[in-house]
Amino acid sequence: MTKTAWVFPGQGSQTLGMGMDLINIPLAKDKFAQAEEILGWSVIEICQNDTDKLSHTIYTQPCLYVVESILADLLQEKQQPDLVAGHSLGEYIALYVAGVFEWSEGLRLVKRRAELMDSAVGGMMAALMNFDREQLEKVIAETPDVVVANDNSPAQVVISGTPTAVQAVISQVKAKRAVPLKVSGAFHSPLMAEASTQFQEILATVEFHKAKVPVLSNIEPTPATEAEILKQRLIQQMTGGVRWREIALALPENGIERVVEIGPGNVLTGLIKRTCSNLVLENIRNLAELPV
Repeated sequence: MTKTAWVFPGQGSQTLGMGMDLINIPLAKDKFAQAEEILGWSVIEICQNDTDKLSHTIYTQPCLYVVESILADLLQEKQQPDLVAGHSLGEYIALYVAGVFEWSEGLRLVKRRAELMDSAVGGMMAALMNFDREQLEKVIAETPDVVVANDNSPAQVVISGTPTAVQAVISQVKAKRAVPLKVSGAFHSPLMAEASTQFQEILATVEFHKAKVPVLSNIEPTPATEAEILKQRLIQQMTGGVRWREIALALPENGIERVVEIGPGNVLTGLIKRTCSNLVLENIRNLAELPV
C-alpha cells in the first residue's frame, strides 16, 4: 500500500463559493447547522455571498475549518491517511482528522483563535520570494522584533514583526519579490504572546486524545501521537513559526509517497513540489474531486 499523508491549507486559501457543492449532503448539512449554533452566523451565507467577510480573519478561519473538515470526513468514508499535517490554521483540521479532539471543540478553538488574531494590531507580515537564505538568517539575527513566521519552501518565506523591523529586513535582503501581507498583526511571532496566553485558557479546557495517526506539527515537524505533546505544540503555534519546508522534507523521511491536499486551492501541494519533487501530489478541493 502507498503511504499517504493528508495536508490541510490555512488562511489565504479561502475562495468564494467553497463548500457550496456540499450543502445537500446529510453529513455536511449537519456540520453547517452545528457551526451556525457555535459561531452565531452562517458559514454557507458567507462562503456563498460575502467576499469581504470571507477575507476577514474572524470569518476566514472558521469557514476553512468547517469546509475542509467536511471534505476530510467524506474522504475518510473511503480511505484513511497514514500521517496528517496542516499549515497554521490547517493544523486544527489535521488534529481533528487524527481524532485528537471532537469536531465541535475544534471549531470553538478556531473561533477563539480567529477572534484573538483579529484583535492583534501593530504588527506586519511580508512574503519574500527567491531570496538569499543565508543573508536573510544573518539579517534577522541582527534585527530585533522580527522573525521568520512561515518557512514555506526553499524559495518562499514570510517574515513577521514590527513594521519598522520588517521593513528593515526587506531593505537589506536581496529578494526577487517582497510582498506585504494584508493582515492585522504579526502572526506566528513573539508579538502574539498576549493573545497566546489568552488562548491557552480555552485550550486548557479542551480534552485532547491520543492521535489515531501521527501528526507533524508546525512548531515541531516530527511525528507525534501523544495527546499532551500535541497540545503543547499547539500552545506554541501562535507565537512560533510554521516550519512547512521541514514538514515537506519529513514526508519522504517517514515513508510517505503520496500527499493529498484537502481544501480550496493548491498552495500546499505547490510548496511541497518545490521542496520534494518525487512525491505523488493530489488535490481534493471540492465534491467532484472526491474518489467515487
